[in-house]
Amino acid sequence: MAAPEYVPSAPTTAKHYNSPPQRGGWSANRPGETFATEESSVSTLGSQGPDQGYALKLVGVFEKKIALAGGEHRSDVNAGVVVVATKRASQFGRAPVVHDLRIAYTVFGYLDENPDPELVEFRKELFAEVHYSFHYFERRAIADLVSDDVLAQTPDEVAVRYRADWRDQLGQ
Repeated sequence: MAAPEYVPSAPTTAKHYNSPPQRGGWSANRPGETFATEESSVSTLGSQGPDQGYALKLVGVFEKKIALAGGEHRSDVNAGVVVVATKRASQFGRAPVVHDLRIAYTVFGYLDENPDPELVEFRKELFAEVHYSFHYFERRAIADLVSDDVLAQTPDEVAVRYRADWRDQLGQ
């Protein structure tokens, strides 16, 4: 189809975008940009990683596998386990995967049908009501119990060490 007569046949000088002149460097001065400041070295900020919320979706994989004792609530357990799983995932610089959650559930004995009664009492107190958002520091304490060395292991290695002595993996 031919172009209408009012359309010029020879293109004129093309206009293109020019960036405005630079007016200074960028600095992290808003509250959400603490990662670029000295505040990122504060231990209470946790471990940042990509798409950490995906761990909440993966919790459903273990819905029927976890063994809760009397007085334990699934929402508290899941909240505590997710912080451990996201800590592990951030060590590898990736989003959480099912193995991160498997390790976190294993370390605290939630995949064991007959866990040590001492572990059950320990985790009952530790995980009590941590699903509430204002229990941030309690969740951080759960994540801090599991060392980076433990989180660097494979799920099978963690399971073997759990069966040998669960205290070894929790710094007890």
